[in-house]
Amino acid sequence: MNNKIKTILFAIIALSAVGCEIEPKQTLPERKFELAWSDEFDVDSSAALDAAKWTYDIGTGENGWGNNELQTYTQNLKNVSLDGKGNLVITALKSTSGYTSARIKTEGLFSNQFGRVEARIKTPTGSGIWPAFWMLGSNIKKVGWPQCGEIDIMEQKGKFSNINYGSVHGPGYAGGQAITAPYVLQNDRFDNNFNVYAVEWSENKVDFFVNNYLYKRITPSDASGQWVFNQSFFIIMNIAVGGSFIGPPNDNTPFPVSMLIDYVRVYKQK
Repeated sequence: MNNKIKTILFAIIALSAVGCEIEPKQTLPERKFELAWSDEFDVDSSAALDAAKWTYDIGTGENGWGNNELQTYTQNLKNVSLDGKGNLVITALKSTSGYTSARIKTEGLFSNQFGRVEARIKTPTGSGIWPAFWMLGSNIKKVGWPQCGEIDIMEQKGKFSNINYGSVHGPGYAGGQAITAPYVLQNDRFDNNFNVYAVEWSENKVDFFVNNYLYKRITPSDASGQWVFNQSFFIIMNIAVGGSFIGPPNDNTPFPVSMLIDYVRVYKQK
């Protein structure tokens, strides 16, 4: 794992996504960012997740996150742990009593308005497996969802492990009406390697990246309702099992399945 970089410069980029056919070359304006927050997960496997940075959602969909998901979220070490190799590991399990997984968040501990948010992740595969790296508006308890806004940096359907989705949800464009775009690996799968998923957002746009390739820009003109992304957001990472987005697991789903997170970094624009 690389050391923390206090200042990062994203200048002209001409990169190819891992495992893809050669992408069209991109010339992007110079962007300068400074590291504002990170978790590198560089601690011994016996250490707990940093309680100053992360908290947990616990329970089932009856707690308010819905989507007809099947799992119960826990903070059990079997579901969320550090592997001692520099990775956070979120694991979905199947037992005779059902499915368990983990959902961690920075709500109440850290939020950020604008800049770049990225994570290096190796995602799981399998029908009914729904890994996600996303953000919610910090005012969710006051205004509710989708008025708070939601930015999905990485969502994948485990049945289709070569497709990543970047989306935003807001009033008038939420749930099945979200503004979304897929990024497709032509000759590889996301579960084969670590990949870097990121958004860069400012007052009038949200840009979605995979391995530093800009594949979608969303602006207020794309939204059929109110633009609700000019505020602070907190980070969430989880694996859901089943749900309206992906459907249920089947007998071939390879439980247990795990998502490995090398790091999460948040940058402020200089």
